[in-house]
Amino acid sequence: MEQQGVTVAEWVALRALLEKDEIKPSELALKLGLTRGAISKLIDCLLAKNLVSVRSDARDGRAQVIILRASARRLVPKLAALADENDAQAFGHLDQQHQAFLLATLRAIVDRLGIRGAPID
Repeated sequence: MEQQGVTVAEWVALRALLEKDEIKPSELALKLGLTRGAISKLIDCLLAKNLVSVRSDARDGRAQVIILRASARRLVPKLAALADENDAQAFGHLDQQHQAFLLATLRAIVDRLGIRGAPID
């Protein structure tokens, strides 16, 4: 099966999933600052791309957990390298002072709007 492209939202979710062996959808939604409906749609997309799997929680059979598949574990470092290349192309011409100012400005906007889980680092 040919790998489909990954959206920015999917990339952010994959990065978050890489940090944990498994996570409940509600916990992922909280971590990313998304609604449960939005995280459900995001998980469905990741399932369709065969990047995650879902199973019942061993501690609570009514709950589900999301697990990053091996294919996604291999894909995340490649996506990280692409993100670094994009950052270098977009911001590499700025000196450290201007980069720091831009990052501080973005953080101020995120804080003012109350955005959680924004991938600005």
